[in-house]
This record gives sequence, C-alpha cells and structure tokens, in this order.
Amino acid sequence: MYVVDVSLSATLSGHQNPIFAISSGLQSSRVFTAGNDKGVVEWDLGSGKFKRILCSVPSSVYALHLLPGSSILVIGMRNGEVWCVDVEQQTLLHKMKTEKGAVFAIRSLTKKRELIAIGEEGVAYVWSIDNFELLYRFRVSPTTVRTIEPFQGENQLAFGDKDGYIYLYDIADFKEITKRKVHDMPVTSLASNELFLFSGGRDAKLYQLEQKDLSTVQELTPHLFTVYGILLHPTFPVFATVSRDKSIKIWNSSSLALLKNVSLDRGYDAHRLSINAAIWHGNQLVTAGDDKLVKIWNVEIKEVLS
Repeated sequence: MYVVDVSLSATLSGHQNPIFAISSGLQSSRVFTAGNDKGVVEWDLGSGKFKRILCSVPSSVYALHLLPGSSILVIGMRNGEVWCVDVEQQTLLHKMKTEKGAVFAIRSLTKKRELIAIGEEGVAYVWSIDNFELLYRFRVSPTTVRTIEPFQGENQLAFGDKDGYIYLYDIADFKEITKRKVHDMPVTSLASNELFLFSGGRDAKLYQLEQKDLSTVQELTPHLFTVYGILLHPTFPVFATVSRDKSIKIWNSSSLALLKNVSLDRGYDAHRLSINAAIWHGNQLVTAGDDKLVKIWNVEIKEVLS
C-alpha cells in the first residue's frame, strides 16, 4: 500500500482571469499556463516566480501542448485557431485553423509524427509535425469533444464527447473501433496507463475501463462536481484528480482507494474556486483554475508493508 503526504510549495499569482490550460516547459523547472488572459505565461517552478509572457493571443486559450523532443508549444484557442510557437526563439512558426468553434484538446502522435486537435464541432484535425500540413479531417462526434487520450503503445486513442460517449479509434487509419455511452453528462477528462482507460465527467463520476472494448471495471464518485483532470503519476501507481469542487484527490491506480484529499476543508491553503487543469512535474503537482492562481504541491509517496 502507499502513503501520500502533500504540502504546498508555492502559490503563483499574476493571471488576471481564470486559467484553463497547463503545459510542461522546455526547461525542467518551467511550465506554461493560459486561459482567459489572451496571453501565454511561463513560470519558473524552482524560484516560484513569473518568468515571461511567451506571446499574446487573440482569444481565450483552452489547450496547451509542448511537442515532445522540440521547442514548439501548440496553443488551441476559443476562436478555432491552433498556433505553433517556438518557445526558444519566441516566434510564431505556423498558424492553423479549424472550420468553426473552440479547440479544446491537442495531443501529439509521436510514432506517426502527427498532431491531433478537436473541439466544439466534434471534428478531429490531424497535421504533420514536420511541415504542419493538414493530413486528415474526420468527424468523431455530432457534438463537442473536450478530451483526447492516445494509449501508451500509440495504437489506439480515445475521445470523450459532450453526450457522455467515449469513442475508440485506431491510430493507423483513424477508423472507429467502438463507442460507448459511459457518462450521464459530458466527458471532461481521460487518462490511460498500460492496462486501463480512466474517464471523468461532469456527472462527478470516474470510470476505470477496459481499453479493448471500454467496458467498466470499476466506478466511483470522486468529487462533488465535474472531474476536470486525471493525472497519472510518472513513476508511482497512483493518480490525482482535480475538480470544480476545488479539491485535489490522490488515488491508488489499481484499487481506486483514496490516498489523500487536499482541500480547504482539510486545512490546506488550496484553491478557492474550480481547479481546471493540472500537470505532474516529477513529484510535484501543479494546479490552476478559476481563482487565477497556480499552485505547486510537493507530493511525497511512500510504499509501506500492509
């Protein structure tokens, strides 16, 4: 079994509006955040200080994604634009555009050297990482899709839509394998390890699903409101969830046993409004939300004999 201890390392202020997205930075101690400010901000986690405004943008930002092995940060916006910015040169390399609606999720398919984005119109766009040429465009859902999750082997990926459906696709040819209505309300977060797909929704539910057919293994109600993030720890078999209910919870990945509850009610200097995004940075968890704050949490995980 595991014992988890959490302490607040720093609170970073500077955003003037709610924060919707976090990405790792090019340097190991950096992260990028963005939201309703119409600007992407870089922070230094080591010093706990503001570093710079990377770029101004014309619309609210809902997705940030640093391309693995590169200095390119991909930015998805409410106006349907997808920008590729070189964070070293601080220059806009390329600007892509979806047909209509906001872009809510962006992921890279490293093996195929492709970038995939989806959002309000329920249509996926796939671009080449090498030249940003549009390669494919296909409809996944008749409604909004807020989240994408490629499985670890990068053979399949899952989408979650506003009607509570999860769609499983083959990455090789982007053909649908299966779909299943899992949630009673919109799917708001997806994550996967080598065994399972985890899904969180606006119905405050979390499901542990079989990857091959999306059948339910376990389910629970981890929060009072929307589950906005499911973050698998990079080395330990635990994951964190963040929610509109302002709390962070840490769970055993196999048993779904609750290991830690971090909230104002539990005496932590936690977020006072919805937590919209989070990212692991080694053994630190970085969270951000509607209170315009970025919080850095030290998370100590110990395995103990039961």
